[in-house]
Amino acid sequence: MKRLIVTTLLLNTLFLVLLLPDYPWIPWVAADALLLAGVFAILPAGRGKQYLAGTVGVLYALLAFFSLSDVLVRQSIGRPFNLYLEVGVAGSVFDLLESNLGLGLSLLVILALAVAFAGLGGFVGRLLSQLGGGTPARAGRLVAAAGGIAVSASWLPQPVVGLSVSGLAATQIQLAADTHQSTLAFRQHLEDNPDAAQTTPLKGLETTDVILGFIESYGISAITDPRYRPVIEPRLEQMAQKLDEAGLHVVTGRLRSPVQGGQSWLAHTTLLSGQWIETQLDYEIFLASNFPTLIDDLDTTGHDTVAVMPAITRAWPEGQAFGYNRIYASTTMDYRGPAFNWVTMPDQYTWSWFQRNVRDQAETPLFAEIALISSHAPWVPVLPVLEDWDAIGTGETFNQWKGTGEAPARLWRDPERVREHYAQALDYALNVATEYALRHVDNQTLLVLLGDHQAAPLVTGEDASRDVVVHIISADPQLLAPFVASGQLPGFSWGALPGDNPDGPAMAEFRPFLQQQFGASSPAVEISARRPIEN
Repeated sequence: MKRLIVTTLLLNTLFLVLLLPDYPWIPWVAADALLLAGVFAILPAGRGKQYLAGTVGVLYALLAFFSLSDVLVRQSIGRPFNLYLEVGVAGSVFDLLESNLGLGLSLLVILALAVAFAGLGGFVGRLLSQLGGGTPARAGRLVAAAGGIAVSASWLPQPVVGLSVSGLAATQIQLAADTHQSTLAFRQHLEDNPDAAQTTPLKGLETTDVILGFIESYGISAITDPRYRPVIEPRLEQMAQKLDEAGLHVVTGRLRSPVQGGQSWLAHTTLLSGQWIETQLDYEIFLASNFPTLIDDLDTTGHDTVAVMPAITRAWPEGQAFGYNRIYASTTMDYRGPAFNWVTMPDQYTWSWFQRNVRDQAETPLFAEIALISSHAPWVPVLPVLEDWDAIGTGETFNQWKGTGEAPARLWRDPERVREHYAQALDYALNVATEYALRHVDNQTLLVLLGDHQAAPLVTGEDASRDVVVHIISADPQLLAPFVASGQLPGFSWGALPGDNPDGPAMAEFRPFLQQQFGASSPAVEISARRPIEN
């Protein structure tokens, strides 16, 4: 009898651990644990009982993995774990792990987790198989009956009794069904909107270099969160002052990203396509649809279209589907300096290389999408901005910071210090982008600097806005006036700080905005919409 009580309590604790992602809404009693304890207590000993216990143990190990994954996914990209989606990004997760920890340590971590979960499953199976020996059959029947009552009570609105194993499995099944329906609806949406699938020449930009710079993790929390505002707001005020002194103009607003904390390619594709793409399945459907994007619009306008992707270290067949004339990855950017954990090369090198090797060589107007990755986690080390851009060359100068900063695994033990490094890395990215603009933006340049997504919930807090900050810079204020005067993108205003609008329009609105304001039949916008920059 004592063994039955102790084992039941232990199983109850183990099964409640599966509900950790729902904390603090965790019940006191796991009804399925109570029912299993009772059933195994009255089952006759034998090989069949052992096999059944082993099967439950395997199921428990899988669900424990799902539970831990749910915690990590919620903290990193701000949504629940969805097995239907996560299978498609498992390779990207391993790449991120490898770039921060190295191949050997990454494999060791995976092996350790596999052993831990296998051990948990084996432990649960052993506990169940040993039940019944020396326990009165009446006691087993009482526990089984109590378990049945608890399962029935778990469906009632009360905080005491709940389901863990079956509840977690049911959640994944429901998520899979909902996601499948959403992807079918998205596919149908693309098929049912042939008008949106048209390419629009942007005649208003036909002599203008359009540069789209995605600053990693540049979310609105960098400005609205009091932990980061003291670092980022002065940087933006300095940006506005420097640009104004150089005869440049800036408009700033916010856009809502489809993702948070990761999967940047979904945000890139949403902005380029004008379609809301928030899952990996939507992304794959979109790529297979041959639906046009801003790349096609500007290609039709006469622009040379290029992608500068320093984070791409392997084959990227998806990039070919976008139709760029050329794609430059980390292996084709001539970088001879060190990598800095996940960051293959610092932003200052990316900007310098792009100007020397792409823009200075261009014979036609250019459209470039550039991934700026220095503000990507783990945010260590944070480099200084070099004053002499001519000395950057192929990046050997960055060797002086090789091996500096602490290891990511050590830094990430302290969430507060992680947040400090996030602000510093973002400050660096904005500083470098400003310096590039001062040197190379003129009246035939439209430089769009924007975040791809907010940082992970660990940095922003739970339920933070998914808005990102957007700066549009040019020496020609007429190029910027539509962003403020048209009203099509609410909340955009002159200066380097976003307006008071609490919520930004979706990233998917950006391409339709450019089509309407800079297309062949776009209306003229009066420059009187300009508001002087306040110093």
